[in-house]
Amino acid sequence: MMKKILSMLLGLFVAALFSGTTWYLYQKSKEPPMIFNTISPMIRDIEKVTVASGTIVPHKEIDIKPKLAGIIAKIYAQPGQTVKKGTKLAQIRVVPDLVQLNEAENRFNKARINYNEVSQDLERQRRLYQKRLISQADFTRYQNELKTAQADLDAARKNLRLIHEGVAQKETGENNTLVESTVDGMILEIPVKEGATVVETNDFNAGTTIATIADMSRLVFEGKIDESEVGKIKEGMKLDLTIGALEDHSFKAVLEYIAPKGSQENDGAVQFKIKAALESTEGIFIRAGYSANAKIVLDRRKHVLTLPERVINYDGNGHAYVDLETAKQQFERRHLELGLSDGIYVEILAGITIKDRIKQPQA
Repeated sequence: MMKKILSMLLGLFVAALFSGTTWYLYQKSKEPPMIFNTISPMIRDIEKVTVASGTIVPHKEIDIKPKLAGIIAKIYAQPGQTVKKGTKLAQIRVVPDLVQLNEAENRFNKARINYNEVSQDLERQRRLYQKRLISQADFTRYQNELKTAQADLDAARKNLRLIHEGVAQKETGENNTLVESTVDGMILEIPVKEGATVVETNDFNAGTTIATIADMSRLVFEGKIDESEVGKIKEGMKLDLTIGALEDHSFKAVLEYIAPKGSQENDGAVQFKIKAALESTEGIFIRAGYSANAKIVLDRRKHVLTLPERVINYDGNGHAYVDLETAKQQFERRHLELGLSDGIYVEILAGITIKDRIKQPQA
């Protein structure tokens, strides 16, 4: 009898254990109901912008080059210095070309010999004229020949002095060995040092740059914009500039140039060069060569109904829709008509109102 009771109790225990385990596994496997968060549309401004990267450069930048070849004997200025037109920048010591120097000396010697001969002839003719042995016309001819010989001698002397010393005539104050500023501005760079050899500008050579001078009161942003957006901009548009080295300041600029021809970059994209003149930067010194980014507003909508882009869905035909809450945690599909998008928010033209609740995607 006892064995029978124990067997029944053991059976009941096993049955209870099995039932409890089954119930626990069922409850554990049962998923809780999914609760969706919702969001309402908002009234906001939307701007579609593009960003162009570039640099700040002077509007006018001049390279100062020497009038003759030689060696830099002295440099009188330094980068960062503000100069006026005519300010002395450097002195060049002439190293004459031996062939040109020899030709100039020969020309001078011939002109001097000819002058002496003509001068002696004139003295002889003067005595004859005084004795009335020759006419006034003949004597005048000899006087003119002396003037011509004098002019040839002066020209030969100047040419020899110019080749030898770089100075044509001391009395005039003209000195080609002095390199002077041709404009007012700030010296940005002096790429040569004392003792360096320089070459003058001629038909076959651009010449050596002694200094680069620019007007730092007029600065320009130079950048590039992608071909997909160049058709959306035009001269006169406002730009917001941010300069990496002056991150606490913002600057305004006006677009004044869009290149008519683009250039292909290494990644295959075609870029168009743009230029924008900076507006007043009074009190802030901006150095040439600063990198900068320009924000250009391509389109703008003010006080419009918007939704985040992340809640917008698209069907197989590419039509936009959202899941609109009709009752608590009950949703239906509602198609939308979209407007301008800035990549984060999109303008809603039709389909919902500001009072509607829209299902958000699960994170």
